[in-house]
Amino acid sequence: MADFSFLPTLSTSDVERAAQLIQLGYGPSTSTTTPDDLKRLQQELFEMQRRPEAWGLVIPLLNHEDQNVQFFGAHTAQVKVARDWDTFPQEHAERLRDLLVQLTGHSVAIGRGSFILRKLFVALSTLAIKLVPGRPTRWPDWILSCVKAFSEKGGSADRIHQFLVIVAEEVSGTDLLGSSKLQMEQSLKDAIPMVVQAITSSISQPRGVVPVSQIQAALQCLQAWMSIFPASDLIPFITILIALLDPSEDNESVFVAASEALQEIMSKSSLSDGAGTKSLTEPLLLWADAIGSKVVASTLQKGDVDEISHSVCKLFAALGDHSALYLAANISSQTPVFGEKTKGYLVQSFLRLIMSYTGLQGYYGIDEEESELTLAFWYLFQEALWSADYFEQEDDTDGSVPPPSKDPVQVEMAKAVYIELVQILRRKVAFPPPPTGWTKDQVEKFNVYRRDVGDTLINAFYVIRDDMLSYYINDIAQQLNTEPQNWHNIEASLHCIMSIQEAVDLEKAPQLARLFSQDVLGRLPTTSHNRLRRTALSVIGAYSTWFTTHAKKSGSADSTLLLNVLNYVVTALTDQALCLQAAVALRNLCDTNRKALAPHIAAFGQLHDGLERIPDSEKSKVLQSIASVIQAVPPSEMASPVEAIVSPVVQKLVAALQTASTVPDEARAMVILQLEILSGISKGLTRTTEGLYTEDDDDPETQAEVAKIKSVREDPRMQRLRDDIFASIRSIVNIWSVDAEISHALSDLFKSITSLPSDITLISLPAGPLLELICVAAQKQLTATWLSLSAILIAQLNPPSYSLYVRTTPLKDAELVVANVLPVILQCGLNALAVPGAMEANPDIVQEFFSCMDRVAQDFTKAFYTLPPGLLDALMQCAISSLSLQERYSLVAASNFMSNLIHRSSLTSELNNHKMSLLASHGRSITRAILQGFAGIAPRSVVPNLIEMLGTLMNRSSGLDGGPSIVAQWMQEILFSDDFVPSKAGPDTKEKFIKAVMA
Repeated sequence: MADFSFLPTLSTSDVERAAQLIQLGYGPSTSTTTPDDLKRLQQELFEMQRRPEAWGLVIPLLNHEDQNVQFFGAHTAQVKVARDWDTFPQEHAERLRDLLVQLTGHSVAIGRGSFILRKLFVALSTLAIKLVPGRPTRWPDWILSCVKAFSEKGGSADRIHQFLVIVAEEVSGTDLLGSSKLQMEQSLKDAIPMVVQAITSSISQPRGVVPVSQIQAALQCLQAWMSIFPASDLIPFITILIALLDPSEDNESVFVAASEALQEIMSKSSLSDGAGTKSLTEPLLLWADAIGSKVVASTLQKGDVDEISHSVCKLFAALGDHSALYLAANISSQTPVFGEKTKGYLVQSFLRLIMSYTGLQGYYGIDEEESELTLAFWYLFQEALWSADYFEQEDDTDGSVPPPSKDPVQVEMAKAVYIELVQILRRKVAFPPPPTGWTKDQVEKFNVYRRDVGDTLINAFYVIRDDMLSYYINDIAQQLNTEPQNWHNIEASLHCIMSIQEAVDLEKAPQLARLFSQDVLGRLPTTSHNRLRRTALSVIGAYSTWFTTHAKKSGSADSTLLLNVLNYVVTALTDQALCLQAAVALRNLCDTNRKALAPHIAAFGQLHDGLERIPDSEKSKVLQSIASVIQAVPPSEMASPVEAIVSPVVQKLVAALQTASTVPDEARAMVILQLEILSGISKGLTRTTEGLYTEDDDDPETQAEVAKIKSVREDPRMQRLRDDIFASIRSIVNIWSVDAEISHALSDLFKSITSLPSDITLISLPAGPLLELICVAAQKQLTATWLSLSAILIAQLNPPSYSLYVRTTPLKDAELVVANVLPVILQCGLNALAVPGAMEANPDIVQEFFSCMDRVAQDFTKAFYTLPPGLLDALMQCAISSLSLQERYSLVAASNFMSNLIHRSSLTSELNNHKMSLLASHGRSITRAILQGFAGIAPRSVVPNLIEMLGTLMNRSSGLDGGPSIVAQWMQEILFSDDFVPSKAGPDTKEKFIKAVMA
């Protein structure tokens, strides 16, 4: 027995008390033990374990007859080594090492439980991490010496494998650095020959020679060491592992373990990412063709996926992920691999097998769980096909070389594979006929699967292109001509068409004309069949822009097709189960086909007349749709329809406001609804632009159109309408400005009902009066919403110019508005952020506050220098203090504000004197905040912003006494001051930093 006299000793009563606490706190619960009692017992035990004398608990607790007490003894050994090593006498380190090895070997020999041994194994590994690093090491060959000690005690092979698993996990997860880390890694490498031999001897024996548990333990050991083994040591295991994949014998657990090991080799070892085609990919393809195919055939015959088949599916998915490039490159290769089996034959065989799992009979999540595992492969395989030389992507040719008359054989094969995949996936996404009996969770899981299939279908589309749309549309037409119609299959095809919309080139999709014709869409049911109709409406909404491109491409002004689709959508608006999809489809159709629908504005009047039958939740979208069409009619004809759709909304707002004091909840709900509707109308009336920049703003036609709209705005009806809207908004702000939902609704309305001059509508409101309302709201309660809106409206007061030669200057009226609102917003912000801890607790307000100030600095710089005395200084002090925040976006916003204020103040002689006064007052404080940020006060991610601000400070310091050199003087004083934040930089480093900055 190793000497343990160096360990502290505890009295028998202390040991017995510890054992009692363990049994009471972690043993079987009793009715008399309350949660508070348990907490107290565990705290007492924890305090006992923290004491230096607790080292003396390890041996007596391990020798206790109760397993819970033994576990705590092992746990104490681990905890003391991990947490209290620094206080342990280092002269006894080797003796502790020998004692722990002996205690663990004894526990292994007498067959203590795995949960106890795991703790001891972790304790040994943790101790090794303490002792192995150093010159000389205090534990040479620690892994080999432990294994030898366990073996001499009679430890079984599976226990040794379990120890080796812990070793790999603990050492790989350690946070050692430098030479210490290298020494620990080398200790693992030194043990590789022994570990390889131990694993091999356990898994290479004939069937029945070693226990199954030993094989499983060895395979777990292999997985744990996989990332440590070089490829040369891994490759010999592959043949052994494949030999263990024998489904004919009664060894399901061994089969699954071997399969998992191979999956790990393909994903986490030195043979991952397509490596080892000869040693890994091709042997597995041969196994799949010879043996895996029998598992698949049995699965398809029985209609049930057992554990072995499930494991085979995962193995195929892993092989596909690992070898996608190989599979794509060799899909038609005639190079032999084994006998008459060529690479092409094996690839095609594998594709058939994995396709079998993709297309398993039954419904995913209910009858099977495997088909989803294969979906990722089809994405990787498509990517691999595109990377192959023989597979040209669309539009690769410039037209100088005519395309080949026929695709290469590899492309033909790939297309055949994906055509079959498309057909299978259409079947897999179909819902069963009602009643399904599915739970809500099962339905949701199946819907998630359908969305995942949709992503896979996009990859399939990139391979087979137009053939895919044609297949689905032809399939729908065929189903419609078959009595009785299988509406679930039709819905599945529509779902597939919707899923690939983002990949379809709408200018090259003439097949859609048939889909939206009376022969297909016109024959779909308009009553019941809600899922089918929802999907059909979603398809229409997804492909709404196609009608515009189709009309342009065909050169026809005939809108019959569009009107037929529109009628199908409108009939669903009043159905509670379909109204959401119908309203979205209507909005998309009207927004993208305004001009085509404008001649039919009267029909939209009828739609407006029936508005009360449409659920409230969708009225906003419907009225936005009508407004979109109104926007496309000549301005001279707009006033009446605009009045017709807006006046009822305003009237309901007024009525709600009148009842706000008597029925506040109902009034509030009505106000939110009408604000959402008014926002939708405003969005619809705003003209659409096809690019990021409205380059046609200076176009004579556009200017003429804007002039006509401005003329119609003078119509007394429109003036009265805008006045009523503004009055309603003002009353709402006075009553509900602190209400979060109403604030959100007002925010959306303010964004949509204001515009740049080129986008003005008949009901657009000027930004200035709305800014004044925001000031009223902000004085009641400042929120990020009001600050964000302020920045948007201030930007609208000085609309941008898209000319490279003309720089816009604010109008006098706009300057006056900003001069009035800036002090209010600024004072509200400073009051809110002056509360201790407010900056840290409200990063959204900090960010939006400085973003708003930044907007003013860019567009209305002069406004800061007309503020009441002391307000600008308070703002600068607030901005400087915010540079010490840890929230990145807040700090960046403050940094950008100060940089832009200094920069913009330098652009004109009028403001230059103000800038010099600003820098004289705050330049040194800004410099100090920047340097402290560099020293670690600020997050690393904002260092570029701080560098930019320092550059602005130096570049714009001309005019100050000393010019840019004054900044260097400030830096010198700050960096070498006694109160500068502690950092690792010494005097020489600081001097070099200053010189580099000034260079």
